[in-house]
Amino acid sequence: MENIKRFEIEKYVQGVKRADKVFEIIGIISLFLIITFLFSICIDLFIDGIERIMDKSFYFSFPSRHPKKAGILSAWVGTIYVMLGAAFWAIFLGVPTGIYLEEYGSKGKISKIIEVNISNLAAIPSIVYGLLSLGVFVYRLKFGESILTAGLTLGILMLPVIVVATRESIRRIPISIREAAYSLGATRWETIFHHVLPYSTGGIMTGVIIGLSRAIGETAPLITIGALTFIAFLPPNPWENFIGMLKSPFTVLPIQMFNWVSRPQEEFHKNAAAAGFVLIVLALLMNTFAFYIRFKARRKYQW
Repeated sequence: MENIKRFEIEKYVQGVKRADKVFEIIGIISLFLIITFLFSICIDLFIDGIERIMDKSFYFSFPSRHPKKAGILSAWVGTIYVMLGAAFWAIFLGVPTGIYLEEYGSKGKISKIIEVNISNLAAIPSIVYGLLSLGVFVYRLKFGESILTAGLTLGILMLPVIVVATRESIRRIPISIREAAYSLGATRWETIFHHVLPYSTGGIMTGVIIGLSRAIGETAPLITIGALTFIAFLPPNPWENFIGMLKSPFTVLPIQMFNWVSRPQEEFHKNAAAAGFVLIVLALLMNTFAFYIRFKARRKYQW
């Protein structure tokens, strides 16, 4: 009887080990396929647009009716401005919301309803955010088809990710850190600001990375609020005219790509491929910078 039980246990353990091995193999294959897919896209875009990618004037020229003279200056500058605005509004609104829901909000039914609705916001099609911004920011608040409106639109789009990431990061902080702060006479706000938030920076930055990665490729909400497909000037210098920069018309790389792809000339398609390669590189650079900040924060604040 004892030998039978031992045999059954050994058989169960071997089955679990086989399942673990199969799962590990599936995970490795999935990772390999994802990396291969990303590299294949980058290589394909690079090959198609290599002529323009290697041309310095492509990065410092405005769009043109002549494909050889067309560039992405206004598009990549507009993309950076819009992404900075989106990150600002998303962090400014999302992080305090996450802190309130996790640290101050009640745990009753209303809180649960708010949590469910925030999670569901992430599943709403992006064009709905564009329609909301068109009615509220463009027409009601009179912000117009501007960088400010675009930043607010994509910032709201990023909100659910950052709120959830903030709450999860705060939840992961050991209770002993809070107890140590309270034992030394710190108030709840002092505990959160000086102890909880610094240790949560890494997780919050992860949420910002995910949100920016989604927002940088969005086209539908920006077209809805009136982003230009052809623009041959730059926004005012923010150091000299910050309000003018916020109110300036804009375009972004995905919309510039859409404009070129819709043209029948083959040369414009090469421009679109080059712009797509630049967009991927820009997204990777932004993510790398955010990962660096997260890495430094986690090294500085460890428990």
